[in-house]
Amino acid sequence: MTRRPVPAGAMLLLALVLASCTAGDYVSRPTPAIPTSTSTSSLASTSTSSVPRATTAACPAIPTRAVPDPARPGYTITADVHPADGTVDGQLRVVFTPDLPTDHLVFRLWPNGPRANAGTKLDTGAVTISGRPATGTLDDPTTLTVRTGTTFAAGQTVDVAMSWHLTVAGPADDRISRNGDALRLGSFFPILPWERGVGWDTDPPVGGFAEASTAPTADYDLSVTVPAGFNVLASGTPDPTRAGHYIAVAMRDVAVSVGRFTMATGVAMAPQAVQVTVGVQQGLTDSAAAYLDRAVRALTDFGTRFGPYPWPAFTLAVTPALGGGIEYPGHVMEGPGTLGVTSHEVGHQWFYGLVGNDQGRDPWLDEGLASWAEARFDGTLSRFTSRVIPSVARNMVGEPMTFWSANQAAYQDGVYTQGVQALAALGDPDLVDCALRLYVATNAYRIARQPDLVRAAAAVFPNAAATLAGFGAKG
Repeated sequence: MTRRPVPAGAMLLLALVLASCTAGDYVSRPTPAIPTSTSTSSLASTSTSSVPRATTAACPAIPTRAVPDPARPGYTITADVHPADGTVDGQLRVVFTPDLPTDHLVFRLWPNGPRANAGTKLDTGAVTISGRPATGTLDDPTTLTVRTGTTFAAGQTVDVAMSWHLTVAGPADDRISRNGDALRLGSFFPILPWERGVGWDTDPPVGGFAEASTAPTADYDLSVTVPAGFNVLASGTPDPTRAGHYIAVAMRDVAVSVGRFTMATGVAMAPQAVQVTVGVQQGLTDSAAAYLDRAVRALTDFGTRFGPYPWPAFTLAVTPALGGGIEYPGHVMEGPGTLGVTSHEVGHQWFYGLVGNDQGRDPWLDEGLASWAEARFDGTLSRFTSRVIPSVARNMVGEPMTFWSANQAAYQDGVYTQGVQALAALGDPDLVDCALRLYVATNAYRIARQPDLVRAAAAVFPNAAATLAGFGAKG
């Protein structure tokens, strides 16, 4: 989602000009005065006082975290990046096992969405399945359908490969951008949008560019080649023996940032050791050490509050022409002067990265929950709970992006702010964190829906269903 820069003297939370149905948060705000906190600030809210509140609560034992699907897809991706002209030549192979029968495969080509920079385009070459030619058809600019004339049975492994070519036109306040020597590459390759038990997600982008919000958790073997003098930061664990090679286990998407970076590295205990690397594009005045410190502290805090960070590494890149932050599993992209959004983007490692959701259908499951993580970490919970929600958005927190695209000015307050208010109305913030630990443990590595969150909250707060329904959550 998109939040625009906050003018000097303006309030911290502003109405959003909606740009896309994505997982990104272009949030530009000042660094909070309180650097770390688990504040239990006042939960009073002028817009929610009539909502029933849970009164008796206790934290149950948190079960062992769910494990990734052993039949998850496996991607092998090579990307030869040419920063001088903004092109990427790639090869893709996916080994995929559907849990339902299907007579076709679908790949989403998100760079071709309506919000992409003019001239930015993802093209695919010849497609093969198990080494044999297959027919690929563009149903629309973002949807490639592949058919062989046969039906793939549930449990039948499909081995599909193709070449692809990406042209990045120039600077964009988005996840695919080229600005001088710096490139952001998010959702930049053909992606399988399969949801187990449901099938293919072919929903069109809502409001513009979108990513594969319902992409299944998968494994990625990602190799990125760049000219001498360039750095690569990406999702996954870097291979110490091979520059630009990353292995990402049980992630639902991956992203890459390329540039000439000033680097800083450290370790977060979240609670296990997590290698953290930050790169700031040369020429920017931002301090890599400052972003590193904030990311390390947020990872450590959230690992305690919501359960362990699920991967061995985390990277963050600060590059030009971006008004806030965009999160991917294991990798965050931020723009200049956006240190204040880092905690929110790190919160998305749990809410979107680990527990997935369909951002088109249930945007508050990632944005509202990441905002809750941010608010307690930054000590700004009272700012969220005291904000008055616009009438058009009040009690509509659970609405899909089709609703918010028609009510763009109310989106930020309706989803981000009201999402925090809904959780705060449950009661003790420490017990809300307990409910979120339970939600994460039971829904890890899958695509959650709103009733999953309501069930987790109800296990802690007896009146949770009524409380959250009062804000418009769908249980």
